[in-house]
Amino acid sequence: MTHLINRTFNHDYPTVAGGKGVRLFDTNGKSYIDASGGAAVSSIGHGNRKVIDAIKEQAEQAAYAHTSFFVSKPSEDLADWLIARAPEGFGRVAFVSGGSEAVEAAIKLARQVHIERGEPQRVHFIARGQSYHGGTLGMIALAGPRPTRQLVEPMFGDSLSISHIPPCYAYRHKREDESETDYGMRVARALEEEILRVGPEKIAGFVAETVSGSSIGCAAPTPGYFKEIRRICDKYGVLLIVDEVMSGMGRTGYLFAIEEDGVSPDLIAIAKGLGGGYQPIGAVLMRDEHYAPLAEGSGALKWTHTYMAHPTACAAALAVQKVIEEEGLLANCRERGAELKKRLQERLGQHPHVGDIRGRGLFIGIELVADRTTKAPFKRALKLAETYKKQAMANGMLCYPTGGSADSNEGDHIMLAPPLIITSEEVNEIVDIVERTLNETLAKIEK
Repeated sequence: MTHLINRTFNHDYPTVAGGKGVRLFDTNGKSYIDASGGAAVSSIGHGNRKVIDAIKEQAEQAAYAHTSFFVSKPSEDLADWLIARAPEGFGRVAFVSGGSEAVEAAIKLARQVHIERGEPQRVHFIARGQSYHGGTLGMIALAGPRPTRQLVEPMFGDSLSISHIPPCYAYRHKREDESETDYGMRVARALEEEILRVGPEKIAGFVAETVSGSSIGCAAPTPGYFKEIRRICDKYGVLLIVDEVMSGMGRTGYLFAIEEDGVSPDLIAIAKGLGGGYQPIGAVLMRDEHYAPLAEGSGALKWTHTYMAHPTACAAALAVQKVIEEEGLLANCRERGAELKKRLQERLGQHPHVGDIRGRGLFIGIELVADRTTKAPFKRALKLAETYKKQAMANGMLCYPTGGSADSNEGDHIMLAPPLIITSEEVNEIVDIVERTLNETLAKIEK
């Protein structure tokens, strides 16, 4: 009997005993190749000695000090490290405890910027349909229409000043008569239409994942999409907030995923890969031009958290980021990611139930369909994603299958996000298990 409230009730979870490199082990001695990095968290794998030593060293000095009294050297050093590598114009960082807090902090900072600039009427935020930005009440509300949003809508009713535009999801929504670029321009301009509908003077910010995470499964933006988004935001004084909680910190082969799109946003939320799972940590990065009115105005954050800039978490995160840079893991991510996508295309590209293989770097999504020609999804009642996950674990692999990818209700995809240290041999091992598990899962649900 357990007293824990687990993610899924009445489910018998194995107990983790240890981890090394790209593998985790349970107390029964079973080994699992971590093909998803948990939830795209384990960027440098498990059991890294440099990170463990950094945690021990900081814990022995000052494990925790409240930020109303002190700053810490690890937080200052980590901030310097990130800003030195951030897109042009960024000069400030606030550290929080995870991804939900990071995106929520970005929203609150955006609102405070407008207030202190003398535009308090800017209260409305625009996000995208089929999005996911975290598990707090605010972030559930920000997400596009999803079953979980039903939790908050009765509580807030019409008071939520949030609306949504379509996601950039070419596989399902690009017309046959348009190129990927044309499609991207079309869906980007939906932002301008929504701004004009609500009223430009009311819009505070636009929030989007650079590369979609669990809600769609690694749907990357089409060429030019974010440049058009940037143009529209600039035109109407709207802050562009990118959520890189999953896709950032090297996951796509770039430290910040938005680098590949050639755009500098106004605020960036990061988390998961920042600490690589060694400590809970998230952050929001802010452009200097937006920090200035806060510093010259109230001179203080209008929100704080007990564990902001936690010294041990910052020490761990800095050690993780040094490993990524010193061991050339961004290049390895791009190279192994290209291999992974190529091997998947070779093995599953013509599979009758594989509709799309997509993503950037080691952030790959496989969308499963009942009919490859029509793109009709499997009915969620079949619980394909859940069955696939269970079968993958039986086969010694951890991955991230999710339901609702087609329209937030129907559809299934598998997300792969292995540690950036992965080798070619381990890529091949993952592809073998992915294919075998898919065929075994389909055989089970078709019975």
